[in-house]
Parts: sequence; C-alpha cells; structure tokens
Amino acid sequence: MKQRIISGGVLGVLALVVILAGGGLLASVLFLLSCIAFREVSKATGVYTEGKRINGLEAAGYAGTAVYYALLYFGQGCLENVQEFLALVIIGSMMVMMAVYVLTFPKYKATQVISGIFSLIYTSVMLSFIYLVRSLPHGIYFVWMIFISSWICDTCAYFVGVTMGKHKLAPVLSPKKSIEGAIGGIAGSAAVGALFAYFVAEKQITDVSVTGIFALVSAVGAIISQIGDLAASGIKRDHGIKDYGKLIPGHGGIMDRFDSVIFTAPLTYLLLILLL
Repeated sequence: MKQRIISGGVLGVLALVVILAGGGLLASVLFLLSCIAFREVSKATGVYTEGKRINGLEAAGYAGTAVYYALLYFGQGCLENVQEFLALVIIGSMMVMMAVYVLTFPKYKATQVISGIFSLIYTSVMLSFIYLVRSLPHGIYFVWMIFISSWICDTCAYFVGVTMGKHKLAPVLSPKKSIEGAIGGIAGSAAVGALFAYFVAEKQITDVSVTGIFALVSAVGAIISQIGDLAASGIKRDHGIKDYGKLIPGHGGIMDRFDSVIFTAPLTYLLLILLL
C-alpha cells in the first residue's frame, strides 16, 4: 500500500505538470503512454508473441498511433476537418493490418488482426481525448474532470467499500468491489467536481456557471470509469494475467492505472460538447 501511495503521488504530480503545460508536451506524453498501453493490450490479447520481435501487426499499430498523434497535434488549427482525417487514420491503420494479414497468410490468425485493431482504438484513440478536452476553450479546467471521474472515484470507492461494503458489485469479475463502494465513488467524484468548479473554475470561466456541469460530468464519468475498470479486469481474467505490466510500482502497467481514464476521457469530451 505504501508503494502504491507513493507511486500514485508521483503520477499525480507528473499529471499536473504535463496537463498544465498542454500542447506539445501533453501530446508527446500521451503518444508515449499510448504506445506502451498498445503494447500491453496487444500482448494480453495475443497480437504480440512472447520472446519475439515486433511483428507486422504491432508495427502497423505503432505507425497508426504515430500518424494519429502527429495529425492530432499539428492538424489542430491547420485543418478545418481534422476530425475526419483522424477517422481516416484509424480506418487506414485497420486496412494496413488487414494487408499484413493477407500478404503473410497464414502467419497470423484473424483473431490477432481483430485484437490489433481493438488495441489501437482502446488505447491510442481513447487516450487522445485527454488532449482534445485540454484543447477546448477553458480546457485547462475541464480536463480535470477526467481524472476526478476516474482517480478520485477509485479512491472514494476503495475507502467506502472497505468501511461499508456489503453487497458485491461484480462478484465473479471483481469480488472485492461493492455496490456501496461504487455509490461512494460516484458521490465523491460529484462532490470533488463541484468543489473544484466552485472554488477554482468559476473564478476563471465567466461566460457560464460550471459548478453544476462539473458535478454532473464527474458523476456520470465516475459511473463509466468503473465500467472501464471492470472491462480491463475482464480482459485480464479472460487471458489469465494479473497485471498488464510492471512499469508503475504498486499499480502494474499503464493500463492498470489508466483503464478508467481511457473510458472517462471520451465521455467527458462528448458531455462537454453537448452541455456547453
């Protein structure tokens, strides 16, 4: 637990610095995290073969990630329809993976190709929404809802679950999680989101009252973050692994720490577009 707390504190400080800086630093860090997360998921789902070099499917995934983030960063402000180009990069990456599958047949199984495409979208694309939220007007404040909905939810859910948890949330998939903990995580996220908005964001965002928006988005995000956490756990259980990696002491791999963030980032972006 001590190691986990220390690692969490270091991650929090690094996240603060990188997100406040935004721009190229944020895009570069997200690109690095995406590549590591892609490796972890592709390894877990069988795209990567243990003990062998990067294969063609992985190479296509890394190339797709690189092009995607380059376009995400350099295309902002230069291309009016950058979102369409980003979608084309995803489709293009899928087509390249299919080409690798066809040209090297029967080296790869169809399930590996499907897993490779899934790994790319699940990691690189979904993590990129942190950058998209940060790039919105007042995004320097809105982006924190992603982490309030995930990391604050996780913390609150843990402590409420330990002290009050009696009813299992997902007894087969994650026996330690409780319904009481899940509710505590949602309530805690909504409360922290509202407090952050009231004492920090409201003073800077004068064109609209955001306290209610922060509370709502943080609460809804907390719900989806727990689904993201359980989904990542389900993938691990299906493939018989305990952690996605060992990069972060006390936590595991990038996916073990960002599994809920991956779900809350796109949702936060969508809700902000709809509510603002």
